[in-house]
Amino acid sequence: MHDNKDEHPEWKEARSHMKAARKALRHSVEDWLPAGFIQHRREARKEMLLAVRSLVNAAIDRMEGEKGEEAKD
Repeated sequence: MHDNKDEHPEWKEARSHMKAARKALRHSVEDWLPAGFIQHRREARKEMLLAVRSLVNAAIDRMEGEKGEEAKD
């Protein structure tokens, strides 16, 4: 993996332009969307992440429970 100080100046400039273009595109797309859509999307994304967290926690709890049962045997 390259260290940032070894990065080519051209790549750094290109990355900077790409980030600026992405930001501008995001803002232009947001202007097309109905008011409140972005906030609703963020809230929906958070709910999906919380659901995934719950699934992961349940899987961990199940694994720890199985480990505890094996230790009793």
